[in-house]
Amino acid sequence: MQNNRFSHARRIFLAISAALGLFILSGCQTAITNLTPSVIPENPSQIYTISTRVTPQSSTMIADTLTVRIIIDGKSFDMTKSDIGTNIYTFDYQLPPGRDEIAYYFLVNYKYLSNGITRSAEEFIETVHTKIVGRYVLSLETNRGPIGARVSILGRGFTAQDVVTFDGTPTRTVFESPSSVSFFVPAVDPARNYKVDIAGDKGTSAVGTFRVDPTTLTVAPTELSLTHGQAQALTFTLPTPAPTGGLLLDVTTDVPDSVIMPEIIVPAGDTSITVNVTGGKSGTGSLVLKGYGAGQVSIPVTVK
Repeated sequence: MQNNRFSHARRIFLAISAALGLFILSGCQTAITNLTPSVIPENPSQIYTISTRVTPQSSTMIADTLTVRIIIDGKSFDMTKSDIGTNIYTFDYQLPPGRDEIAYYFLVNYKYLSNGITRSAEEFIETVHTKIVGRYVLSLETNRGPIGARVSILGRGFTAQDVVTFDGTPTRTVFESPSSVSFFVPAVDPARNYKVDIAGDKGTSAVGTFRVDPTTLTVAPTELSLTHGQAQALTFTLPTPAPTGGLLLDVTTDVPDSVIMPEIIVPAGDTSITVNVTGGKSGTGSLVLKGYGAGQVSIPVTVK
């Protein structure tokens, strides 16, 4: 009696094992790999190519029975085998208006042989998401330069609200077109790298890393003594010609009501620029250029 019960249990175990073996076999016939980036730049046609690689993993699969479909918004679409690579399938999806994300998964069907019997199987991957971004960065004109240099960023989807930041701190940004913005390297500590991003109403996009190179500058005269309404020439001289786009000298002062002076940009290729500083209200302070020489250049100013 005990032997009969044992034999019966053994038969049940073997039957379950065989069924499980068939399940495992059918679940390991292919390898499905999503080849679509998680972020895709927006394009004018709003048509995006989604691709996957489906690689047979077993010789028991009947190759010409393999079909690959993509499921988007509950709808099934056939994918086409591509000639750009082995076992690659693609589908061009027209994104509906107002959408900036695609959620989808791949469904693979095929037949395979098991003990001389043709069986059907189906495999899939979990739902994946691809984000469509309206603004993206293609390139940073250069990855290093001195304080005040004007540097361009090329891309797409820029707006007048976008601001370039250095380690999160906003810089002076110039909107040139939807495909180009530029910024002036801010007066930060030189001889180190900074993380550059561009932020705006479309979120924040990484631009790259920028190294700020040290430089020197001389000013003549080294101090100013003015009366109200009096103008005096002030010359700034660089050790090397200003880079393409010119070099912004971001002069600040602690007596803004006492001095009147224009914005100072050394033209590209020039090594000096002369501007007139005019006396305003009475006061004593300084004109300061940060980031030059040992840290900053200071020009004492007295207005009587």
